Amino acid sequence: MTLAASLAIAVVALIHVYIMVLEMFLWTRPAGRRAFGLTPEFAVASRVLAANQGLYNGFLAAGLLWSLLPGSPAAIAPFFLGCVIVAGVFGAATASRKILLVQALPAAVALALWWLA
Repeated sequence: MTLAASLAIAVVALIHVYIMVLEMFLWTRPAGRRAFGLTPEFAVASRVLAANQGLYNGFLAAGLLWSLLPGSPAAIAPFFLGCVIVAGVFGAATASRKILLVQALPAAVALALWWLA
């Protein structure tokens, strides 16, 4: 894998670690509410659902980081990048178009770089 592809995959993984932290630990705090445009009442009412979402984002990050380890199976990176793209497209269609730019686009760029490597 080229350095550019590896760096792009690492960036996507870090984005998902950040999202995980926001959803699992900061959802009801000012930073989490600001990031997702939540009222304090809605944040409290939905925090368990958000923590569940955060866990899934953590799994995506873990898979992407695994793909960067020496000797990892070649199919790991495109699988997890594909999962991120699908999640980003679904999130953009159902929640916010911003998700397309924040999640799906970086993953698509990383996947293209991986494929070109």
